[in-house]
Amino acid sequence: MEEIKNTATPPKRKRKLYFRFLKKLMRSRYKKPNFIYLGEEISTGAIIVSNHEGTDAPMSFEIHLDKPFRIWGTGEMNSGLVRLYKYQTRVYYHEKKHWNLHLARLFCLIASPLTNLFYSGLDLISTYKDQRFVKTLRESIAALSEGYNIVVYPEDSTKGYLPVLEGFHEGFLMLAELCYKRGLDVPIYVTYFRKSDLHYIIDAPVLYSTLAATGKSRAELAQMLCDRCNELGQMQFDGDTANAEQPTVTK
Repeated sequence: MEEIKNTATPPKRKRKLYFRFLKKLMRSRYKKPNFIYLGEEISTGAIIVSNHEGTDAPMSFEIHLDKPFRIWGTGEMNSGLVRLYKYQTRVYYHEKKHWNLHLARLFCLIASPLTNLFYSGLDLISTYKDQRFVKTLRESIAALSEGYNIVVYPEDSTKGYLPVLEGFHEGFLMLAELCYKRGLDVPIYVTYFRKSDLHYIIDAPVLYSTLAATGKSRAELAQMLCDRCNELGQMQFDGDTANAEQPTVTK
């Protein structure tokens, strides 16, 4: 199997001119959070997992974190206006944010065209729940090898976006496992955005090889990282210093 390597030169994020203008307009809505690192700062070629917190966590990363990254987004977000409208009304606003369905449909007549324009500028990597996920993995491996970070919001949001996450989907671990088999031991950063005090807590990175060495199944690793994400969300801080121990991986 072909070996992949991480480039030493950090790439630049690909954002169109109109999209950069839109981000400037949105800075007043999405205030800059306090990025608190419990270990080394994010550089290149890592997988970053985070809670979602509606649009606040993704937009905080996009607007305020000056790092090269590509974001995983559900295929409906990247498949044109009609599919996006159906996804936003039924899934995002009605099922996840618990809006009245009729209100969601009316609102999205205005919101979906604007959102479609915004998503088209995000340079998303589309994700799928079927065999097309292979395409997601291939595009992600290529991005990692170029030095991009991959940002994933893997929480199980069946009941909506909750402050205490119930679980992580395992796709990002499939990506890390495939990278490892091809010679790239990807660091994984677990992060948590706390909207109440605008803290974005970024855990010390853990290499995939360290996780694999625990002998845990993919599902067990996903739950372990989800639990750690919840721990980050409960941390209290004195200034920029966390009153918490550094993370450990146990067998």
